[in-house]
Amino acid sequence: MSDASSRPTEDLATAVARGTDARHLLVALDFDGTLAPLVDEPMSARMLPAARDALTRLASLPDTTVALVSGRTLAHLAEISEREPDSRIHLAGSHGAEFWHPGGADDADADDAGTLRDSLADGAEAIIADTAGAWIERKRFGFALHTRLSDPQRAADAAARIDELVRAEAPEWRRRTGQDILEFASRHEGKDAAVRRLRELVDADVVLFAGDDVTDEDALASLGAGDIGIRVGGGESVAAYRVADAAELAALLGRLAEARAGR
Repeated sequence: MSDASSRPTEDLATAVARGTDARHLLVALDFDGTLAPLVDEPMSARMLPAARDALTRLASLPDTTVALVSGRTLAHLAEISEREPDSRIHLAGSHGAEFWHPGGADDADADDAGTLRDSLADGAEAIIADTAGAWIERKRFGFALHTRLSDPQRAADAAARIDELVRAEAPEWRRRTGQDILEFASRHEGKDAAVRRLRELVDADVVLFAGDDVTDEDALASLGAGDIGIRVGGGESVAAYRVADAAELAALLGRLAEARAGR
């Protein structure tokens, strides 16, 4: 992956202008670390007010679709994004295995690995029982190990043992890593598939996607030449553009909303 941090800032301004002029613009965004600062207690994460204002304005515009694309379960994503019943923002949870569309019901296939998921999560919880600060998040299609508050060496040891458990019991499951998280899922969808599905749903000719973590690289790598891929924060990325943090992205989205409203 390439580091886009050295690209001139006017390139991003040009890209935003392309989004402004799109026939139908899809703004698809990761949540944690992208719209909301990372926090120690994941369910306390909330979108920055400036980001919420920008997304509300964008979602109200004609020929403009806004979506949140997250590894969170759909239920958790709805909670932390504070979704209202009349929201016009699409939600894609579990890396694109679950969807909610404005005016509609949840859209997800049935979970066919529930018994194995519960057994593996139970085993993972037993492994980390003596690892202070580590915890297991049970998800609809799998589970995740969180180690943000753990000693790094003890976290690494626990992750290695959980890796061994899943390799033995569910070798076909998808493994993902991120910032202080190790996740396993029976479903193999990625954020690239989620963005592709949303693009087809609304017939978007330009997609703006922004994310801050390893799992966002699937979506960033899938974007076409006319799309806008933005990495939030540091780290290697295939993204053509970069902003420093969630606050800078919120400001950019605000400018985009203002420009697209006035076109």
